[in-house]
Amino acid sequence: MILGLTGKNGAGKGVAAEFLKERSFAYHSLSDVIREEITSSGQEISRERLIETGNELRRRCGPAVLAERILERLPHDRHAIVDSIRHPAEVQALRRRRDFVLLGIDAEPRLRFERLRARGREHDPRTYEEFLDLDAREARSASDFGQQVEGCRELADCNLRNDGGLAEFHLALQTLVVDLLMNQRRPGWDEYFMEIARVVASRSNCIKRKVAAIVVKDEKVISTGYNGTPRGTRNCNEGGCPRCSSLAAGGSQLGECLCSHAEENAITQAAYHGVSLRDATIFTTFAPCLICSKMIINAGIREVVYHHEYPLAEVALQLLTEARVKVRQYQPGRTTP
Repeated sequence: MILGLTGKNGAGKGVAAEFLKERSFAYHSLSDVIREEITSSGQEISRERLIETGNELRRRCGPAVLAERILERLPHDRHAIVDSIRHPAEVQALRRRRDFVLLGIDAEPRLRFERLRARGREHDPRTYEEFLDLDAREARSASDFGQQVEGCRELADCNLRNDGGLAEFHLALQTLVVDLLMNQRRPGWDEYFMEIARVVASRSNCIKRKVAAIVVKDEKVISTGYNGTPRGTRNCNEGGCPRCSSLAAGGSQLGECLCSHAEENAITQAAYHGVSLRDATIFTTFAPCLICSKMIINAGIREVVYHHEYPLAEVALQLLTEARVKVRQYQPGRTTP
């Protein structure tokens, strides 16, 4: 889970981040991007300069620039916190990660001011009036590129009040985060296997199109294949296929193509290792061609799940249907058991 934190000054975002860091969450802050920008220019870091530099970065590179730079650093193998989210465009960018959840934290203004005074940072507001002025400027900036904390709070997936003591806040945060983790969405089988197929496709040596197929039985992958030249010959990306090397137009010069298709390779790979494909399901990133469809039928595969349409697949799909092979197109986002 990537847990985003948004909220006004003194609400408790830092406290929440420290609590979760102690529980093995990786920590990232959008403010770090701004600090890096200030440091690289040789300037001194202050609250005003952080605000000015952040606004300038958004103006120059787009309102989501801080989140886009942080996205590149987020792990895929552990939970993480993203702190200091202050613009709705940053929220939208971070939602590219399907495991992103935005938590809004808030507390009474007077209490937040007292917390800032207690922490005693040099550039924090000295009076309650200065605090309220800063609060208003950061809540809804008149500029499209300025801070819009209130707009972020309105986009929050969940909210937490922090008007009590530390122990009370920690308990509420723990309860919320555990509930979020226990209810995280797991990919359905279709999504799971099609994502594996996409990774397999990245191994393809074909320079025209990267395609993959995986064969699944009893919810286990039993064979994989990607398109490319035959075993022991020059790879397509080394000039091994004359059709691909000439960048032939789609549907032309098919007789010159030396690349085996992904489905073909998945089936022959199983044969090479003596693995039966009877009653299995094949997941493929493109609909199978006619030759691959005949191989699928004769291998005893009972179901084809494909993602993208293949221009020459109409006859192939009709043949699969006639042979009573179940055919369906993968629908991203559709929930499967």
